[in-house]
Amino acid sequence: MTLNSAVSKAVNMQEEDLAGYVIHATKEVFNTMVMLDLEDSYPLREPVTTFHCSVTGMVGLAGTYTGILSIHCPKTFALRITSNMLGMDVADVGEDVNDALGEIANMLGGYVKQILSKGGLDINLSIPTVISGEEYTVNSMSDDNCVIIPFTNEGERFLVALKLRKEG
Repeated sequence: MTLNSAVSKAVNMQEEDLAGYVIHATKEVFNTMVMLDLEDSYPLREPVTTFHCSVTGMVGLAGTYTGILSIHCPKTFALRITSNMLGMDVADVGEDVNDALGEIANMLGGYVKQILSKGGLDINLSIPTVISGEEYTVNSMSDDNCVIIPFTNEGERFLVALKLRKEG
């Protein structure tokens, strides 16, 4: 899992630099919005494309750069994120979890948008999409244009992935 060299050259940063921005943004969002401290373990050692009992929130980027920013959580962690964000117990994956994971993906996508362009004016974000299930595959994480960062909190591991392509 490596960042496309054309993207690295265009944004004038190495994969490690971009990963550092995503790590910082993720830790900041989780600290302020979810009240959880995270540990990162970049880089991802083994490819992951199939998820079991998980929830994935994602937002698309379009413009000078196109891509997807996604967060992939085990169901139990997605419930804890949502409970912390809402200040109440959430026991089932439903609208509240979808809103919470979609909002986190949106905040992280907004952060990436700002670092990739001058004020983010040449990149648009899509409406967040959330999927969940017992088993599903995310094909966008299977090629070489994806930076994937594992995070942990209290023994639970989740992934934040950024797939990017330079347009034009």
